[in-house]
Amino acid sequence: MSVRRLAEVQPADFEFTQDNLQWAEGQIAKYPEGRQASAVIPLLWKAQEQHDGWLPEPAIRRVAEMLGMPVIRVMEVATFYTMFNLKPVGEHFVQLCGTTPCALRGAERLKDVCRKLIGEQNHVTADGKLSWLEVECLGACANAPMVQINFDYYEDLSPESFEALLEDLRAGRAVTTGSQTGRSCSAPFGGDTSLTDESLYDGSVVGGWKSRFSEEAKVDAAEAGAAAKPAEAARPEAKAAGSKPDADAQPADAKPAVAERPADRSRREGQPYLGSGASAPAKPGDKEA
Repeated sequence: MSVRRLAEVQPADFEFTQDNLQWAEGQIAKYPEGRQASAVIPLLWKAQEQHDGWLPEPAIRRVAEMLGMPVIRVMEVATFYTMFNLKPVGEHFVQLCGTTPCALRGAERLKDVCRKLIGEQNHVTADGKLSWLEVECLGACANAPMVQINFDYYEDLSPESFEALLEDLRAGRAVTTGSQTGRSCSAPFGGDTSLTDESLYDGSVVGGWKSRFSEEAKVDAAEAGAAAKPAEAARPEAKAAGSKPDADAQPADAKPAVAERPADRSRREGQPYLGSGASAPAKPGDKEA
C-alpha cells in the first residue's frame, strides 16, 4: 500500500455548512451513547464532499471534536481508506479502473489518454478542471473499460471516446453518462445472439400460443378416448352381463392368509411363550408327575 500523506498547504479552519451540520448531527444520533465514533466515515465523506472533493486536516480535527475521538484515530481512518482524497483534486476527478477486466479491454490505452491530457496521477491541470487516479475495481466489469468521474460512471470507452469526453468536460459541454457506445445496460457487446425474434417476448403471440395449447389438449383427449374403446370391447361377455363371481374367488386386493405366530398367540391368550419344547412353570397346587 502506498504511503498517504496530507497536503502541504492546508486551509486555516473548517466548519460544516448549516445544512451539512444538521445532516451530520442526524448521522450521530443514529448511534447509542458512547458509540458516536461509528459515524466517523460518513462525516469524513460529507466533509470531503463540501470541501471540493478533498479532505483537509482542519476537517479531520472538526470531525474528531464532534465525535469525541482522539484526532489520531480519525487521522488513521482518513489515511487508510483511499476513498478519502488527502490532496486537492480537479473539478472533474477521474478514477480510472485498472483491474483485470478493464485491463483486458484496453484500460492501459485510457491511461495514456490521461497522461496526454492531464499529466501524471494526482496532478491537477493548471485550469483546475481535471485530475486522475488509477483505482481498483468499480464493479462495472461487464462494461469495461470504464472510469468514474466524480459520482458518474462512463463505460465502454475507447481512447477516442475517452479523449472526447475529457475535452467536453473541460469545456463545460453536456456529456452522456453510462455506456459511450449506446449499449443498453450490460447487453452483449457484439449485439444480440439469441432471442432475436421480438415476437417471442413482446406479447404479440400470446393468443397464438394459448390457441395452440388448447388444440393440442383436444387432440390428446380424443386419442385417449379412442384408445380406451378397444379395451372395453375386450372384456368378457359374462362380466359385462353381470354374472355372479365365484364364491371361492378372492378379491384382487385381498391379502394372503398368514399363519399366526406362537408369540402372537401367547399375547392373545395371556400365556407366556416359552419357545419350542419348553414347558410352562409350575403353579402352586400342581402335583408332581
